[in-house]
This record gives sequence, structure tokens and C-alpha cells, in this order.
Amino acid sequence: MHLTRSIAFVVIFLAVVQCSLAQNNVYLAIDGDIVFRSDAPQELIKAKSNELKGALETAGKSFSFKVRMSSFEGFNSALQQTHFNENYIESTRYPEAVFKGKIIEDIDWNKTGTYSVRAKGIMQLHGVEQERIIKGVLTILPDKTVRVESNFSMLLSDYNIPIPRIVKEKLADEIKVAIKVDLQSKN
Repeated sequence: MHLTRSIAFVVIFLAVVQCSLAQNNVYLAIDGDIVFRSDAPQELIKAKSNELKGALETAGKSFSFKVRMSSFEGFNSALQQTHFNENYIESTRYPEAVFKGKIIEDIDWNKTGTYSVRAKGIMQLHGVEQERIIKGVLTILPDKTVRVESNFSMLLSDYNIPIPRIVKEKLADEIKVAIKVDLQSKN
């Protein structure tokens, strides 16, 4: 009888520990996609980076994502890419854009499915920090992958990125951003 209780205690203890570990999982991403689009009256500018990196910790619902600004490619010309890095983003001085914060909604991390979420945090770009709430879709896949997708807008003026008069019709103040990133369980 005593041995049966001990075995039952060990089984319950291990189940609780396993459940606790599953609830406190860390997910990492090293190669997510991020695309930005400027749709101005005279020109469409679109560029992409596949170097979106991130981490997600499930117990605290906290996250951190970053992208190296000089990793964006696909501009209409090499000169446009140079202007992006040197004149607007100043990627030597401000090499990364970062978004850190927490997911607002509760999520059952042990259940596959798709969740509409809001991420609240600090967006840092061009040396400026702005508090943001960004809507997205979080999908927990059967292979323990967490996929995050989002489409949102940013104003260049919010991040002290000036648009010279000469290119006012070629560069929009409102930039559309789309991300898609798969995070793998570290545990």
C-alpha cells in the first residue's frame, strides 16, 4: 500500500512537472520574413528581409523580435536601397528594428489551433521607441511550431524619418508591414 502511494505520488509529480515545462516553453526563430511596402502616388517601393529573428516565452506570454535593417532587398534599384540605408533608416547608426512586449490574450499552448492575438509592446526603429498594440494571428501547429503572422502600418513621421520634398510623391509616410515567422520549441 505504501509503495502504491509512493508510485502514485511520483507519477502525479512527474505529470505536474511535465505540464509545468510545457506551459513554460521557449520558442525561437532565426529566419522569418518581413516585407514593407510604400505605396506613394508616383512610386511603389517594396522590400523584403528573411532575417526576422525572435523569441517567445509562453509562461509570461513575452516576446522579442528584431530585424537587421540592412538585410532588406528587392528595391526598385540599387540606388533606392542605398538611399533607404543611408538617408532614411540610417542603418549604420540604427542597425536594427526591435519589437518587445507581451501577448494580451490567453492561449492554451498545449492545444493546436489558430488564435487572434494582440501584441502590446515597444517598437524601436530609427532610435525612437513607440508603444504599440499590433494585431496578429498565432497558430500552434502539431509539430510544436508556433507561427506568427501580422499585417500592420507604421508612420515614418512617428519614428523621425523625414521625407524630403523632392521625393514626397515617391515615398509614403504610411508604410505597410507584413510578417510571417515560424518559431521552434527550444525545450
